[in-house]
Amino acid sequence: MQDYRPIHNTMKELCMELVNKQWIQCQKVLDVIMKVDRADFAPTNPYENNPQYIGYNVVISAPLLHAYCLEALKDFLIEGSNALDIGFGSGYLTVAMSKMMNDKGCVIGIEHIKDLYDFGHKNICKQHKNLIDNKSIELICCDGRLGYKQKAPFKCIHVGAASMEVPKEFIEQLDFGGRLVMPLGPQDDQYIYLIDKDLKGNIHYTKGLSVRYVPLTSAKNQLNNIV
Repeated sequence: MQDYRPIHNTMKELCMELVNKQWIQCQKVLDVIMKVDRADFAPTNPYENNPQYIGYNVVISAPLLHAYCLEALKDFLIEGSNALDIGFGSGYLTVAMSKMMNDKGCVIGIEHIKDLYDFGHKNICKQHKNLIDNKSIELICCDGRLGYKQKAPFKCIHVGAASMEVPKEFIEQLDFGGRLVMPLGPQDDQYIYLIDKDLKGNIHYTKGLSVRYVPLTSAKNQLNNIV
């Protein structure tokens, strides 16, 4: 039987689906998602609850996945702290992470493909240029596998590409009491993991949602994979 997913015409309709299916579980996440219109970031079908292709072998994640990640990070996106979004793509989650901190922190967004970096920057500037102007969001075009030690430590790190293991740089740059959210595993068996560093520096892994992400690669390797 074909999977049926309702077609929505507004962010409110989409959010009601996310609430009803319990992808959104708290008021704060609901408020943030309502503030960041997917139509600014997804070139087609922005209010459908599925991923949309944005170019360079990359998609903007399904709304349910954005909600899942924000729920996982909500207690770590703290006003005045630094956060890192590796592989920001469309720019959607970068803005949402800033909104979770009431725009009173700094989210570093990293993207390694220059044209995709430009796409995300343009999307953010449609409604949220002030966040770039006042440094609540800083966008960097560089190799995300190295993190961004210039602004470390980060209370939370989100990674939008999959790896077989966590790069040591991510663990080193994660603050004590912080959380890293990223997909791990081969392409046909990936899961999002919640990776916490406790106050003593011990690392704890929690296996989460089954997903399918592009690999965490260099820009050269990413472009070589495009057909």
